[in-house]
Amino acid sequence: MRGCPFCNPERDSEQEIVLSNAKCLFLQKPHPVLIGSGIIVPRKHRETVFDLTEEEWIATYRLLKKAKEYLDRKYAPRGYNVGWNVGEVGGQEIYHAHLHVLPRYEDEPLAGKGIRYYLKQEENRR
Repeated sequence: MRGCPFCNPERDSEQEIVLSNAKCLFLQKPHPVLIGSGIIVPRKHRETVFDLTEEEWIATYRLLKKAKEYLDRKYAPRGYNVGWNVGEVGGQEIYHAHLHVLPRYEDEPLAGKGIRYYLKQEENRR
């Protein structure tokens, strides 16, 4: 897809293809807060996680395992957040499916706070 940063990762000079397999890429971009974070994207343009083929799901799982091994070796995090954002209301900003892989560290101000922490706040009540 034209203009999609995940269909054309080489167009972003800061973005690096760290790991890959036949169906997916693990991409990283330097970030001062989310040290070591990256995303897994299917090589083919799929708008959301719900559009992945079974083969892409399997390939994503396999690449996630390799990404964890890589991140454990390089950064030694004490935990992880892993997740998909789907649709505008779900926080998706780029409409190419991407799995966030976020290493977490003991010395973070928000250590121990997971994905649900932000969503279960009283101010998020409908």
